[in-house]
Amino acid sequence: MNTLVAADRMRAVVVHGPGDLRIDERERPVPGPGEVLLALEWGGICGSDIAYWKKGTSGTAALTHPLVLGHEFAGRIAGLGDGVTGLTEGQPVTVHPAQLVGDHALPERIAGRTNLHPRVRYFGSAAFDPHTDGGFSEYRTVPAAQIRPLPDGVDTQQGALAEPLAVALHAVGRAPGLRGRTVLVNGCGPIGSLVVAAARHRGAGTVLAADLAPSSLRVARAMGADETVDLSRGEALPEDVDVVFEASGAPAALGPVLRATARGGTLVQVGNLPGTAVPAALGDLVTREITWIGSYRFVEEIDDALRALRDGLDVTPLITHRFPLDRAEEALAVAADPASGSSKVMLRLAADS
Repeated sequence: MNTLVAADRMRAVVVHGPGDLRIDERERPVPGPGEVLLALEWGGICGSDIAYWKKGTSGTAALTHPLVLGHEFAGRIAGLGDGVTGLTEGQPVTVHPAQLVGDHALPERIAGRTNLHPRVRYFGSAAFDPHTDGGFSEYRTVPAAQIRPLPDGVDTQQGALAEPLAVALHAVGRAPGLRGRTVLVNGCGPIGSLVVAAARHRGAGTVLAADLAPSSLRVARAMGADETVDLSRGEALPEDVDVVFEASGAPAALGPVLRATARGGTLVQVGNLPGTAVPAALGDLVTREITWIGSYRFVEEIDDALRALRDGLDVTPLITHRFPLDRAEEALAVAADPASGSSKVMLRLAADS
């Protein structure tokens, strides 16, 4: 049951420290010049949200004060600040969650690759102090430049998944020329399963998917995998695969994944690897002359993601659970529990949930 709040107030999902998640009541924001007020409807839970809730950190970012979670979200425009044009109240939109800080100039070697800018504020991130609140709230103001209107036929639940789909499309774009080629995706959590869909969307000939969890493999098949490899049953990865996407982030997977990559093939590292020393078998990287490429967030592929959704790429098989905002902690627990069989867990952010 929802708790009623005053018209000028709202609820937000706020992490105060490790294991300390609260539904806080806050003042409803008012859009300033160049800003848009969103009435939010859906948010998708990501691994970083879980990390802040469980540990108070995500990667090298650590909480120093309370943070509104969430960087995957969509809703409708509820108000326009001065100077905002080209948008209308009631319009369904999602958000590009990254905003560059300071000088936007980049070295020539990475010109245009804004995802590699050294100072990027990302919604729902504690990388800076003050932190950058996310979108797991009933309302949020957003700079108009970060607004992305949803195409006709794409609802706000799908629109909330444009951000992780953009991550997958960026990863697929790191290995150009997929049309007709054989692709392996190792690790079929939400991002891995979206990489399956993105590879299929970009014309891959055969898409194979591997994971330890049968539930994740079922999602990968629904997202377009031709064949699956159940690693929990001792099934071996295929041999001599043209292009491999490593989406598990598990160092122990690197040896088998490198061995599965064809001589002279390409391995794209999508899953975040630990920032500390860990054992990993990397010998095949040299002897098989494998090109090992990193993939980090995305640049403007959120626009590609929205076009793909418009053109029929179906992300709904990824969604396994939905919770109202006031059950956010339960939703995070389900998303964090491998035994739950969850893939993408969604929060209904609107007050009518």
